[in-house]
Amino acid sequence: MSETTASAATTATKWTLDPTHSEVQFKIKHLVISTVTGSFKSFQGSMQSESDSDFANAQVELSLDVDSIDTNQEMRDGHLKSEEFFDVAKFPTIKFVSTSFVKDGDSYKINGNLTMKDVTKPVTLEAEYGGSAVDFYGNTKAGFEVTGKINRKEFGLSWGGITEAGAIVLGDDVKLIANVQFAKQA
Repeated sequence: MSETTASAATTATKWTLDPTHSEVQFKIKHLVISTVTGSFKSFQGSMQSESDSDFANAQVELSLDVDSIDTNQEMRDGHLKSEEFFDVAKFPTIKFVSTSFVKDGDSYKINGNLTMKDVTKPVTLEAEYGGSAVDFYGNTKAGFEVTGKINRKEFGLSWGGITEAGAIVLGDDVKLIANVQFAKQA
């Protein structure tokens, strides 16, 4: 290990996702006329940055518990957990691992690999840095709003339906929205 690499490894700031102050949501068109919003209630993540305030080159990992999916409709949630969609029995998690975290004006572009079911594909996400603050207990927190869009069929979520009138039941594009707060580790 070179001296530069050893120095960088010892000065890295480690962060853990605070699930009580974070949310992970998705939105998808239903019947092409409205949008259904869903969320994952159970998830975990971590980040490693070079400093407390500059997140360029940070490394991020996020894991979602697919069984915690919630669209505010129990029957739909059950269908989403089934083999026709996420197949939670075989593929219980969705994972994201960043490959780059680049400052872009006042925000960041995050490139990484998203794995759903048995498919891993590169995706690009936008991250707006909300800032950092110290909470009542002296913990340093950093907040981000992360957005992006994927095509569900590229990840093996290919179920589709057409109504008797010919309307498409479910859109292909899925909007991703995550408001996340990371806690700096001592």
